[in-house]
Amino acid sequence: MIEIKVRRFGNSLGVILPKEVLSRLNSGDGKKLFLVEEVGGDYRLTSYDPAFAKKAEKAEDIMDRYRNTPLPTANWK
Repeated sequence: MIEIKVRRFGNSLGVILPKEVLSRLNSGDGKKLFLVEEVGGDYRLTSYDPAFAKKAEKAEDIMDRYRNTPLPTANWK
């Protein structure tokens, strides 16, 4: 367990994440992190984007449904 403190940054509050935490999250300066609310009211900090995962799942479903559809060739004339 890593303990972090909430600190004041101007008119806002924030936390500073240690390098090892950023490394495990595959994140860094300017990259997005997501705070996901879990069952029971807890939160989880992750680099995984749930909205993107839903879109990727829909795209895979579409590709599976149309996998036998012939693709146009690159040399159409």
